[in-house]
Amino acid sequence: MSEERGRLATYWERQQERWEALERKRAQRLPSWRTRKRRRTLSVFVVAGNLVLITGAALFHKAPEVVFFVCWFGGSIVAGGAHYLLRILTGKMSNGFSIRLDEREREWRHRATFISYQVLVALMIVAVFYGLLVSGTEDGGARGAMMGCALLVAGTTLSGVILGWSLPDDDPEDFEEVTPA
Repeated sequence: MSEERGRLATYWERQQERWEALERKRAQRLPSWRTRKRRRTLSVFVVAGNLVLITGAALFHKAPEVVFFVCWFGGSIVAGGAHYLLRILTGKMSNGFSIRLDEREREWRHRATFISYQVLVALMIVAVFYGLLVSGTEDGGARGAMMGCALLVAGTTLSGVILGWSLPDDDPEDFEEVTPA
């Protein structure tokens, strides 16, 4: 039993070292983009991409297929690309383990996660009502599933959007030790 626990602990430590190395590598990417203005711009792109995705889901089987595909894949590319960049810029706060975060980072992340979870639950309720609304129409099940998928994607990107929008610029003086006079 202890040998098995030892293997699992060793595996877990190797995984954490690998993730830490990956985070150090990501932390060096896009150094000139690490400003609040850039993160807010990317947050707007994620929200806009999600709205286009939701529009595509609403037009599923109602508009020509080309319109649906342009909205669906265009929104996915815009939201997905901006969300990927936003995760790089917010760093380990958006995708790291809570143990590796300091108190300030943990507080920001918990706040953003709590809000995004509540919004995700509300979006899933909207998806259920939309599914019920379109259930009697032609292809109602497929339309409800597409809307549920679009709202789920929008809800899962919200924590990154909240972090990207609300995080302040890091001040170099915050990292210096203050000596009393």
